[in-house]
Amino acid sequence: MEKQTRKTKHEPSRGEIAREKLIIVALDLFGRYGFEGTSTRMLRDAAGVNLQAIPYYFGSKEGLYIATAEYLGGKINSHVSDLRTKVRGRIEEVAMAGQTLSHGEARGFLSEILKVMAALFISKESEPWARFLIREQMEPTEAFHVIYAAVMKPMFEVGSRLVGILLEEEATSEHVKLRIISLFGSLLIFRVAHAAAMRLLDWRAVGASEVKTIQDLVEELVAAIQPLKVQS
Repeated sequence: MEKQTRKTKHEPSRGEIAREKLIIVALDLFGRYGFEGTSTRMLRDAAGVNLQAIPYYFGSKEGLYIATAEYLGGKINSHVSDLRTKVRGRIEEVAMAGQTLSHGEARGFLSEILKVMAALFISKESEPWARFLIREQMEPTEAFHVIYAAVMKPMFEVGSRLVGILLEEEATSEHVKLRIISLFGSLLIFRVAHAAAMRLLDWRAVGASEVKTIQDLVEELVAAIQPLKVQS
């Protein structure tokens, strides 16, 4: 009689649960009050753990702050890394054949990336992310470098390659970098200036219809990317 092997689902330990609770709470509190304004007691009380949990799992409050940045980078990447890898792979595949991605395919990939970002950054889930990220944009710490290396840099690189194809310019040019920054910024504004956007658009909430409207805007923004006309 053959033995049947059964895979058991990993059940998180008490330590893993406590560690994740602290990180989730830290993402919210650090975003609201900043590093200096968030005390270890606030973190402990919100997570429902004892005061020694922070030094035990993270070494210090500073260690928890960096772990929070790593967690945030991982959360964002869980939504975008597969698509980013697919696009990068296709660009390299075409390059290996001595060719360049067509404008149509580059436009399609860029639209797909921006639509995913639009849906992600106007979702309720991204509210605490935005608070944390905005603080790091204003006064960068080591946490900013963690998030930039994990998420922002690879996304900028892939986006710049696609925009470079559409503009028929080098992806590393300042002009291409400015265009990709403005593209991403035109979507992030719906999160970082959420109240103003909602007021101007007279939206009461962001649901499927509103997400679709913003994703339609993506198509317009990408369609507008054309090579600069050379003046004679």
